[in-house]
Amino acid sequence: MNHTPVVFIHGTWLHALSWESWAERFASRGFLAFTPGWPGEVATVPEMRKSSETLAGIGLDVLTDHYAEIVRSFETAPVIVGHSVGGLIAQHLIGANIGRAAVAIAPAPINDILLPDAPARLWTPGRADDAEPEQLVPLSPEQFHDAFANTVAAEESDRLFERYVMPTPRRLLADLGYAGAVRSPRAVVDAGNADRGPLLLISGQEDLMVPDSVTRAVYKQYGDSTAVTDLKQFADRAHSLVIDSGWRFVADYVLGWLDERGLRAYPA
Repeated sequence: MNHTPVVFIHGTWLHALSWESWAERFASRGFLAFTPGWPGEVATVPEMRKSSETLAGIGLDVLTDHYAEIVRSFETAPVIVGHSVGGLIAQHLIGANIGRAAVAIAPAPINDILLPDAPARLWTPGRADDAEPEQLVPLSPEQFHDAFANTVAAEESDRLFERYVMPTPRRLLADLGYAGAVRSPRAVVDAGNADRGPLLLISGQEDLMVPDSVTRAVYKQYGDSTAVTDLKQFADRAHSLVIDSGWRFVADYVLGWLDERGLRAYPA
């Protein structure tokens, strides 16, 4: 019996290990869970922090092509679950009819929807498009707690930081339009495609990185499409909603949504 694959795409500043609990949860329900990292991403966070130059220069084009190739490689079309920039990539792929369905969690915004100014303080001095493209942007534990995991206690935030957080490429942040940079054409999604698979958008209402208002604006862009598009808002949740102590509520909601949409672990 074939199992439905699920491909998880992590976002900026997080390692692929950030999906470890989700992968176990989905596998326990019969799905084939895959958590492929970015090109140049090594197995553990400590290794990644020591050799993060392997990510230097990676942009949205490289990441999108990387995951498109992975999703296309399966005999059974996968469900795509992405967080942050992974959520943008998930939308881009499903909008191009790549994959069976997509879930975009606190996704970086698409098309002409702008990012808020708040994340700009995470940047080192200088505008995104003025800096060397190979440069990496790290987060301190304090920055991570203030901007990323702002709804959890400092102790939990520090644990999450140590286990999951790594530097992210400045070029990728520029492609996403951070700090006033010109956004990449790969941030464009075919929101009007009526033939794509189902899409679920998820937001955290205390998210400072990708505010709930941004995800709601994205949801409105799909209004002219007859394809299934759903929105779920989680109260009192921040950008860390896929890794913090409330991750299971989000994961189980996604599993329930997949079931309601007929996207089961053992397709007929």
